[in-house]
Formats: sequence, structure tokens, C-alpha cells
Amino acid sequence: MKAFPRVLIVEDEAPIAELIAVNLRHNGFTPIWAEDGDSAQRELDAVLPDVILLDWMLPGMNGLQLARKWRAAARTKGVPILMLTARGDEPDKVAGLDAGADDYITKPFSTQELLARIRAVLRRRAPEQVPEPIAIGALSLDAAAHRVSFRGQPLKLGPTEFKLLHYLMKHAERVHSRAQLLDKIWGDHVYIEERTVDVHVKRLREALGEASSMLETVRGAGYRFTGQG
Repeated sequence: MKAFPRVLIVEDEAPIAELIAVNLRHNGFTPIWAEDGDSAQRELDAVLPDVILLDWMLPGMNGLQLARKWRAAARTKGVPILMLTARGDEPDKVAGLDAGADDYITKPFSTQELLARIRAVLRRRAPEQVPEPIAIGALSLDAAAHRVSFRGQPLKLGPTEFKLLHYLMKHAERVHSRAQLLDKIWGDHVYIEERTVDVHVKRLREALGEASSMLETVRGAGYRFTGQG
């Protein structure tokens, strides 16, 4: 029997957490509630969830600090994080994504939007069906082993950046618009903004280091991966 995906809800307001938990339970998920960072860490230490719903404003360490902490830890760095917050301005969204969140949802939100976003990050986390190694110039990517190296040195990429790089390398020399990348990397999830692509491309370039010149911005068109970097 297939287990229901586990969703860790890190939210200090009990009525909101209970409402989210009820809706998740009714839609085939197993919700676990933690009211602050300490209790969330205990849950993570016990059993890794499939997704973390992380409120921005929490007692003690806030959502941004927790996202950075869990992204830096080897055991939790691959768990998708969806940030929940009442802060809807673009700088706040970018701050959440830069802290390591895979997605961002502004309160108040509908149940259907929340479910769509959770399913989207779960799809993103799914491995490639045919994970064949790819090499372009001195950059190598092994999807089966989830490893990237440049000139023989390993590079550290987050789960979304890894999938983005894998897709771009598989379709090298082609220009991809932000809308195309949203469709291919994030799936048919209509809520994600095109700005999200730019944030993850920026994060990917930082992770690539000296190989970052291989990922080109084509003004007015999108992005292209090339072996000429």
C-alpha cells in the first residue's frame, strides 16, 4: 500500500495549522504540525517529511532562518520547502526564495492553490525517468547519482537548481523562455511567477562558479546553455 506524502506544517497559529491539516488529510496527505522551529526540528530528526510548509513569522527562529538552516544541513537540504506568509511584496518573495524556499504562497490562500503548489514541488522532486549522465565541456552531470562536477571538482546544487541544470544541459544551445522553463521544470502549475525562474537561475549560476558563463541570458528571449563558456 502506497504511503500518503508527509507534510510538515510549521505554523504557530493553531487555527490556521488545523485548517491546513484537515484539508491535507482530506486530499491524501499525512499532515504533521509543529508550532515553532524547535518542535519542527524534532519532527525532522524523527522522520523526514516529503514537503515542509513553513510560516515566515514564527517565535524564536523565523521561517527565513529555518529555511537557511535546513538547506545547509545534508539530511534536510533536499526536502522541498513552501513558504507561507502574509508578506506579499516582491522583495519578500525573493528573500524567501533566496533563503532556500522552493515556492512561496501568500496568505490568505485557497485550499486548491495550496494543494496545487504542494503537488508541484512533489513533481519537481521526482527523479528523471531516464537519468543518463551528461557532459558538456568540463561540466558533468550524473542524474542517477545526483552529482555535478566541473573540471573534476564536485558542485553543490539545490534540488530545483539541479533539475533546471539537467534540463538545460539536455537541451543545450537552445533558447528557453521563462514560460517554457516554468512548464518544463515546474510542470503545469499556473501559480508560479516568471520571476521565480530568474531567482533559481541566479542561484544556479552562483553554484556553478567558474562554469556560470555557460548559462547565458539571451536578452528579451530567455536563457541558453552553451558549451562555449
